[in-house]
Amino acid sequence: MTYTEEATLFTCAGETLLGILAKPETPADTAVVVVVGGPQYRAGSHRQFVLLSRALAAAGYAVLRFDYRGMGDSNGEQRDFEGISADIAAAIDALQQHLPNIKRVVLWGLCDAAAAALLYCHDTQDPRVTGLCLLNPWVRSEASLARTQVKHYYTHRLREKQFWLKLLRGQIDTQAMTDLIRNIRVALNIAGRSNTRTDAPDQSQSSQKTFQHRMSAAWHGFSGHMLLLLSGDDYTAKEFLEHTRSDAAWKNSQRHDRLTRSDIPGADHTFSNAASRQLVEYLTVNWMAHCQ
Repeated sequence: MTYTEEATLFTCAGETLLGILAKPETPADTAVVVVVGGPQYRAGSHRQFVLLSRALAAAGYAVLRFDYRGMGDSNGEQRDFEGISADIAAAIDALQQHLPNIKRVVLWGLCDAAAAALLYCHDTQDPRVTGLCLLNPWVRSEASLARTQVKHYYTHRLREKQFWLKLLRGQIDTQAMTDLIRNIRVALNIAGRSNTRTDAPDQSQSSQKTFQHRMSAAWHGFSGHMLLLLSGDDYTAKEFLEHTRSDAAWKNSQRHDRLTRSDIPGADHTFSNAASRQLVEYLTVNWMAHCQ
């Protein structure tokens, strides 16, 4: 299907934001808002968001990718993924103003933008959002990072003969050994606490206020369709899986009734090679039919 691309300006809390709207000749009544992770702007790494938007527009779906406040060509003070719910709401409003036939919206986000999409749903319960496409969601904490590094990096290193030869020869950097010991201690402490806690945390507890727990609440409470895309060669993706397996708040998250999960072997964090990028586009376009 033919489509056009046009720049659009809209406001959020008195600041002017810039977006690019890809508009099909006959758009479906479900559209996509690409939430950009930081620090970057609406084009994305290796023009990822540009190419994705064009693939979706060619399939008949309007797409708005935009710079939130303080990023790219948008005004305002720079902020992180925990503070852009108002920006996402403004983008959805702008999309519907340009295309009044749009009834449903899918939020598409990579890394901390995936976290921002879930936080938006937690903060607003916006009924217009009927789909979430989440790629390598960000759940970083000291504990999750330590656990992931111990399981997927240090365990592998400790099995290598070359590592032990370097250790015996005094060729291992002191800081590297310090980091190894610290991460093992953190991971073991977390494992010990997990073994003594069998129930999900009380929603009223202060720990529920962490962004990771707000994400989990949104995940479990979301009634629309979700597409989870995970890179095979990415620590953020591995960290997400480790976190959801070990944190009681994420219990049974992979059994969400409307979850579609695809793991992409060999893909890096941003799906930078042509094959993995095109696969992401293909999976996204085909999954969009569920959100109609």
